[in-house]
Amino acid sequence: MDTVETASDLRTRVAKWRREGARIGFVPTMGNLHNGHFSLVTLCREKTDRVVASVFVNPTQFGPNEDFARYPRTLGKDQEGLASHGCDVLFAPGIEEMYPFGIDAAVRIEVPKIGESLEGAMRPGHFAGVATVVTKLLNLVQPDVAVFGRKDYQQLLVIERLVRDLCLPVDIIGAPTQREADGLAMSSRNQYLSVEERGKAGTIHATLRAMRDALLVGEPLEKIESLACRRLVEAGFVPDYAVLRKREDLGEPSRTSRDGLIALIACRLGKTRLIDNLLL
Repeated sequence: MDTVETASDLRTRVAKWRREGARIGFVPTMGNLHNGHFSLVTLCREKTDRVVASVFVNPTQFGPNEDFARYPRTLGKDQEGLASHGCDVLFAPGIEEMYPFGIDAAVRIEVPKIGESLEGAMRPGHFAGVATVVTKLLNLVQPDVAVFGRKDYQQLLVIERLVRDLCLPVDIIGAPTQREADGLAMSSRNQYLSVEERGKAGTIHATLRAMRDALLVGEPLEKIESLACRRLVEAGFVPDYAVLRKREDLGEPSRTSRDGLIALIACRLGKTRLIDNLLL
């Protein structure tokens, strides 16, 4: 596996593959990779001839009080893992390469409505940062296929919307969430949890499953959401939300709706913010 740091080097390699008739896949990441990320690479490898992954901790998707500075950077370990899972090229640019005019002067891409609720409301500007950097990366790689995890479900919807609205010629694939033995969704932020907190963290997935079960027996949606929040609080979490939404656009469902829904949770455990979801 080769590692490149500049757009010109990346484009040189991709152009060579294009001339050879290769089908190209792309997996964008922020690094500090784990088995959840590697499952995306594996899926991408199955559907393409060549795989590009990126490692870039994108500053524009972090808020002023979020963890950009302490987000773990583990490039050497990431390179080893990507190479062993079939990645052909790793693109690891610096901030200046991705934002040549500086962050404050960068062009920004907004995805209205679908990016404004839930995470968009809790983290103003987050999805503009995501949409901007993903558009840049897709333009640089110009893949046939790009793979994103469903754990960040709202992010996946935002990316699907921008690709469709900007007429980008790439197929977006949402990959299943990879979980630990207790159901906790794999995430780079899990390492922030203390031993005691890690013992509680599986409660998030258990709560999502309880929401699903309550929906199946006909409980009112408001009661399902209320009980989910109470369960999290009693376990020591501070919920930002525990809600049922329409899976197609995260709009609020009618109170009698039972089909096409997704349960989503965002909460804090100690200093760590965790998100998860479950299609119903």
